[in-house]
Amino acid sequence: MLRNIPPILSPDLLNSLRAMGHGDDIVIADANFPATALASRCHRLDGVSATDVLDAVLRVLPLDSFVPDPAVVMEVVDDPDAIPTIVTQFQKIVSNTADNPITLGKLERFQFYDRAKSAFAIIQTGETRLYGNIILKKGVIGR
Repeated sequence: MLRNIPPILSPDLLNSLRAMGHGDDIVIADANFPATALASRCHRLDGVSATDVLDAVLRVLPLDSFVPDPAVVMEVVDDPDAIPTIVTQFQKIVSNTADNPITLGKLERFQFYDRAKSAFAIIQTGETRLYGNIILKKGVIGR
């Protein structure tokens, strides 16, 4: 056991978060996302919501402050202006937990998949709400 580490972050996932470098991406994906097909590293957190995982990850991972969109979600297919309830919750978590609170960016579905393919890792959650996917870009820890 460790102090101040959210217990839903498994040892393997903590290893990936620590091994990531500045500018690397990590995806938090819902249960429908093709994580295993896209990921070079896939961490399974079945039964855990994407919102709980986002909150836990942002407690240990700095968001990049050198890019305009260090956190992006997937646009709703055929309705890019729609904002799913889970995305509203993602925004609230980023605003309240991230070291670098920002407004979430958006990517079209296939652009999101393309970016996910090059991510350092994908965390496959048990999230059943549609569009429960977010990509985070790791930043640096200042002095």
